Amino acid sequence: MTYVHGYDTRENERLRDQAGTLVDLLHSDTAYPAGSTVLEVGCGVGAQTVTLARRSPDARLTSIDVSAASLAEARQKIDGAGITNLEFRQADIFALPFAAESFDHVFVCFVLEHLARPLDGLRILKGVLRPGGTITVIEGDHGSTYFYPDSSAAHAAIDCLVELQRRAGGNALIGREVYPLLVEAGFDAARVSPRMVYVDSSHPDLVDGFTRKTFTAMVKGVRESAIDAGLTTAEKFDAGIRDLDRTTEADGVFCYTFFKGVARK
Repeated sequence: MTYVHGYDTRENERLRDQAGTLVDLLHSDTAYPAGSTVLEVGCGVGAQTVTLARRSPDARLTSIDVSAASLAEARQKIDGAGITNLEFRQADIFALPFAAESFDHVFVCFVLEHLARPLDGLRILKGVLRPGGTITVIEGDHGSTYFYPDSSAAHAAIDCLVELQRRAGGNALIGREVYPLLVEAGFDAARVSPRMVYVDSSHPDLVDGFTRKTFTAMVKGVRESAIDAGLTTAEKFDAGIRDLDRTTEADGVFCYTFFKGVARK
């Protein structure tokens, strides 16, 4: 798995801003019963982990990630929040250190988009689920982005991110594939709900927390990589970022859709 956004401090801050802004949108209907075991896959720096653990205080969570550095930050965050119903393990989704049917539930958020073999990953996760257990998958889809004023330069900058992720083996448009992936992986009763983030100046928290600090920051983060790869020029990319910033003004509008899938083994 290649994480196209990198692991620097700026990216960690962006993940925290994203998680804080989207708590209700993404997590309001996720809670696990007392005594159940939950595997969070690809927890990263723990941006979603705190919310997950707090919303299911009597469940037992195990959060895994391939990056030791990310896990160290996640542990610090969890310790600071006083959360005790969770343990961390360094592990790869394609080499899980768990026996078959070890968990009642699996939670996967913003992970499949970075996998070259997302279907294989889902099948592996199905193997560690107990019969009747559930999987929750949340992914974005950069193709769902629209805004006012519209801008071909802004779309081109977003396309640079999509292409870089494709070259890294991922898929920034995977949100639209959550349902077919779950079905093909052999899960039952799959259902997917779109979670739209609509932003205008009447929602100043979203203007700052999502449009500026989550989405535009994510696109900005690939500037040098996109230029080095010959996908754009500095002038063209910066024009696109300026136009994304323009959507945060008083008459601007920004919209993006996440897709949340839930299925059963």
